[in-house]
Amino acid sequence: MLYRTSFTLLGLSLAFVRAHDMDATSGFTIPLRPRETLSRKDGTFDHHRAISQVSHLQHKYRQNLINLERNVGRDAFNEGAEIKELEDLLPFVHLRGSEPLTDQDDLEWTGPITIGSNAQGFTIDFDTGSADLWVPNAHDCQGCDDRRAYNSLTSTTSKSVNGTFMIHYADGSTVSGPIFKDTVSVAGVKAVNQTFSAVTKLSPTFKGNPLDGILGLSFGAISRFPAVGLTAFAQKAVPKNEFSFKLSSTGSELLLGGTNPKLFKGAIEFHPVKARSAFWQISGGSIIQGGKVIITDFDTILDSGTTVLYGPSDAVKTFYGSIPGSEVFSASQGLYSFPCGETPDVAFSWGGRVWSIDPTIFNLGETEDGSGQCVGALFGPDMGIGKNVWVLGDSTFSFANNTVGFASLR
Repeated sequence: MLYRTSFTLLGLSLAFVRAHDMDATSGFTIPLRPRETLSRKDGTFDHHRAISQVSHLQHKYRQNLINLERNVGRDAFNEGAEIKELEDLLPFVHLRGSEPLTDQDDLEWTGPITIGSNAQGFTIDFDTGSADLWVPNAHDCQGCDDRRAYNSLTSTTSKSVNGTFMIHYADGSTVSGPIFKDTVSVAGVKAVNQTFSAVTKLSPTFKGNPLDGILGLSFGAISRFPAVGLTAFAQKAVPKNEFSFKLSSTGSELLLGGTNPKLFKGAIEFHPVKARSAFWQISGGSIIQGGKVIITDFDTILDSGTTVLYGPSDAVKTFYGSIPGSEVFSASQGLYSFPCGETPDVAFSWGGRVWSIDPTIFNLGETEDGSGQCVGALFGPDMGIGKNVWVLGDSTFSFANNTVGFASLR
């Protein structure tokens, strides 16, 4: 996680959350399993896993743009955004040289859900950078290995829906399968007749990853289906049309339908989501290094589905140029290093408070044992999402006010 001591709230309704709305806990809590950074146990940078994550994210946003074009049209694209050809994206790298993923060093924020009248259980990545829900199919799922799978025949509330769900991934393969409607339960919140896919083909990009599927928490413009949170709110299953994350090294949680003021201190700093944005995207961002503002006035997409920061290639080059001793580690992947003994003091601001990044989180480890150069958690590959758009991982979100809010944890 990047903000070890932050709490964030995103919203998507008609009124701003007021101070007296925050005086009591509301909503339903889902405990989230912890995850670590892209560092090996010996303190070196896990390059293979980083490439895999970057490639996975590039393909996710490519699919988001495909969905956005289909649902809304290209007029909704950020300036400079483009649907890239598959061969122009980073190639998928199998994690042969990496430590195997475990529940403790996962790359997603995962938690439990159930689907169906018989409460079939799954471990899900809650991802604010996507908007659909998919899980493995119990009937002939290629590449699903030992994952828990949805059996439509054993749920009395299951309904088949015409059409096929498909997402392209980094190795040129896909996640695809039939579409269903069934009851989806998250921490006691039930979304009845929720649309999702039970996939029959799973990309090798998920090999070794313990999650069963993904539950998207972004906007319908990049979705094939209505989001679970929106379905639950429409059915009055949650008190507010919002959700919030507490992300920390211990005790992380997702709260559907509200916030828990016992978790944060001070006022929540709110920022409006950009009009017509398909993402949790806010404007007016600045990045600060060593107390000096390096780059200003950029847009930021907040995405819980990644562990690092992404910026336009030229902007990332400028940022690392402000750090003495920094070097290009991989030009094609937009990776840079800096002297390990001098981890930069990095912070972000959106016109309000300054939000610092924990130096131990920004430092992803030595390029190799004894090199003295450590890889920074700001990457600069071309994501295709716009020429002035950054992506920040590990934030907290809500559908209630078309706003994003930040607060400090207690």
